[in-house]
Amino acid sequence: MRFVGLLLPMIIIILIIYLLTSCVRIVPQAQAYVIERLGAYNGTWSVGLHFKVPFVDRVAKKVLLKEQVVDFAPQPVITKDNVTMRIDTVVYYQITDPKLYAYGVDNPIMAIENLTATTLRNIIGDLELDATLTSRETINTKMRSTLDVATDPWGIKVNRVELKNIIPPSEIQNAMEKQMKAERERREAILRAEGEKKSSVLRAEGHKESMILEAEAEKEAAILRADAKREATIREAEGEAEAILKIQQATADGLKAIKAAGADDSVIKLKSLEAFQKAADGKATKIIVPSEIQGLAGLVTAVKEVAIEPEQGE
Repeated sequence: MRFVGLLLPMIIIILIIYLLTSCVRIVPQAQAYVIERLGAYNGTWSVGLHFKVPFVDRVAKKVLLKEQVVDFAPQPVITKDNVTMRIDTVVYYQITDPKLYAYGVDNPIMAIENLTATTLRNIIGDLELDATLTSRETINTKMRSTLDVATDPWGIKVNRVELKNIIPPSEIQNAMEKQMKAERERREAILRAEGEKKSSVLRAEGHKESMILEAEAEKEAAILRADAKREATIREAEGEAEAILKIQQATADGLKAIKAAGADDSVIKLKSLEAFQKAADGKATKIIVPSEIQGLAGLVTAVKEVAIEPEQGE
């Protein structure tokens, strides 16, 4: 009996501690708790320490306030030109009002998915196939604007909508692949033609540069040949001039020697005759003999004839 008497107070104390601890709640970061009192909305707890009344208050819903992403399965849509394709979307959303999120709509994610599919069909129905394939940004913007307005009463803000995949029918995919292949071949041909054109230009420029260098080399060679020829002519002229000077000097020296020896006019004229005889042995075609030595020339001829006659008599 004594043990039972001690057990009962311990149980009561444990129950009191449990009730007190169950009434204390800590709301973590980026979350909010929707609190109901006797089944009615009482308030929203933000981050921090909170106490609730036992058996009266309860946490009706825990709401995550961070941005969330949901990937919806491909939805069949029909374009304006009656082409059926499948498009899957990705929606980025964030809960801005925990109360509206808790009481605005049942199963908000399913509601967003259905709303996304309906909005996508309406937008794609006004576009043709080509516009659908090339207007992703326009479609994304329209869908985000429409979904944001529709989900505002649910306490949800749609931040972004992305078309993940656009899957056209297989025959259209094959046609698109053929078109892309033809486009790649066309670009390849253009690039190849441009490469050949650049190569031709480079070859022409190289040939031009080679001809210019060759012409410059020929010009330099001609200049060098002309300089060499001019130098040779100058040296030859200088040599002839030096030879003439030496001959004149030798002649002058000879005349000085004759005069120093006391030679008369006959000897001088005889020496002049010898000089003309040497000149006659050269390449000159005409020789002008001064009048003062013509008589001496005749005398020399007569003496030569007299000297020959005795030799013939013998």
